[in-house]
Amino acid sequence: MAGRLLKVSSAAAAALLASSGLYLYGKHLDPSDVSVVRFGRAAATTAVISYDYLTSLRNVQYGTEEYWALKSKVHRRSAERLRDLCCANRGTFIKVGQHLGALDYLLPEEYTSVLRELHSRSPQSSIAEVQQVIREDLGKEIRQLFASFEDTPQGAASLAQVHKALLHDGRTVAVKVQHPKVQTQSSRDIVVIEVLLKAVKWLFPDFSFMWLVEEAKKNMPLELDFLNEGRNAEKVAELLKDFKFLKVPKIHWDLSTKRILTMDFMEGGQVNDREYMRRHSIDVNEISRNLGKMYSEMIFVHGFVHCDPHPGNVLVRKCPKSKRSEIVLLDHGLYQVLNQAFRLDYCRLWRALMKADMKGVERYSRRLGAGDMFPLFACVLTARSWASLNAGISRTAVTSLEDTEIRANAARYLPQISELLNKVPRQMLLLLKTNDLLRGIETVLQTRANASSFLNMSRCCVRALSRHGRSKARYRPRWLQIFLSEVLTLWQINLYEVFLWMKASMLGSWLRNLVSWLQFAQ
Repeated sequence: MAGRLLKVSSAAAAALLASSGLYLYGKHLDPSDVSVVRFGRAAATTAVISYDYLTSLRNVQYGTEEYWALKSKVHRRSAERLRDLCCANRGTFIKVGQHLGALDYLLPEEYTSVLRELHSRSPQSSIAEVQQVIREDLGKEIRQLFASFEDTPQGAASLAQVHKALLHDGRTVAVKVQHPKVQTQSSRDIVVIEVLLKAVKWLFPDFSFMWLVEEAKKNMPLELDFLNEGRNAEKVAELLKDFKFLKVPKIHWDLSTKRILTMDFMEGGQVNDREYMRRHSIDVNEISRNLGKMYSEMIFVHGFVHCDPHPGNVLVRKCPKSKRSEIVLLDHGLYQVLNQAFRLDYCRLWRALMKADMKGVERYSRRLGAGDMFPLFACVLTARSWASLNAGISRTAVTSLEDTEIRANAARYLPQISELLNKVPRQMLLLLKTNDLLRGIETVLQTRANASSFLNMSRCCVRALSRHGRSKARYRPRWLQIFLSEVLTLWQINLYEVFLWMKASMLGSWLRNLVSWLQFAQ
């Protein structure tokens, strides 16, 4: 093992020496833009993290309190080194780091809490660089295209930044401009990450994160194509047009290219900002309920899923005209398209989970690729304990103790989780990330695992499975049977929702008191 690490360290040292020489030769260059420098940093960080794990835990007995306490410290040191690497190399590295930071129930808390900081530490392009991209892609100067254009961005992310601007006809727009060097660096950065992850697997055979590279290879080109993002925005707006509370910014195609996306400017508070909602009289439970409706519809019914719902991409506001609460969905670069077989099995799995049908949980978990690891898969998917799954997750509330236990297990079972993520279909990976992001929002809003979220999921699963059944029905009686079964099941769900509302309302309290009084009178 030490010999292996020596080889990795030697490669890192050679890369650093080469990069230093190149930097001294051309001091006018930004070292972060030089591929060998970026590789040198990444290789050195990988070697230091690997050495820390190998040496720090070597003389401590596995499984003891001392072992877990020490490992937690190593996790945090390693996460901080990884965060610093991402900030130094920027671009793709920050994007991958943000992705890891979203996996709350899949990675140790030390990693996710530190890597979440990357959302507020994204690079910012200068106004000269922004002008250059606009000039190259749209063929005109900013003053020719816009009546006004704010030099300071509204926000900066790993791949782009957004500026507020005014069109000559008076409309206010948001102009998303890609960082100029991200396009050329991304493919090389992915190769670097792949090489280093292979080195980590060589050093630690139990840990394999090659799924991360596969996802980056597939998704990064899509996220860097802003025309694709515009098409996604229009598609989801059309699919969810019946949800009047949902707002998706309109795309201005005449001012959009692969590196520039111009859209209507929409303001609001972040979805996890409870203070903003209090000030604007926005019902937290209504927002949580509508967010669940949106995502249940996307996942179970349409199989077209917005996979980056971190708080900066989901805004809430009061409509100035109707005074109704609205959700503004931004950043449509990353979507997962679910094939029909996967989507239907995913529907069936969630129905089994909500009914505590453990045979169904095993059957559909296996069909989704989990194999004998189906208990771990079900716990990872729901972020609930096996005991809660057996009791029925729609009937048992999440306790702080259970949540803490699940997060601790993410660290203890990291090799098994890593193996599981390499087994399941690639479509599952972004869904797991999306689930974790949504759970994080619900946790902050204090609405996690409430009854309404499970009812919305149940409705969407019923509708999706019934729609599929009707499309396969050859005879009219069978079609009618499926249709009536759907109507009956949805009616039962609605009736149960009314029962829960009455139980929680003043009317429900009055009825309970009346029944108690009648029993006492007898």
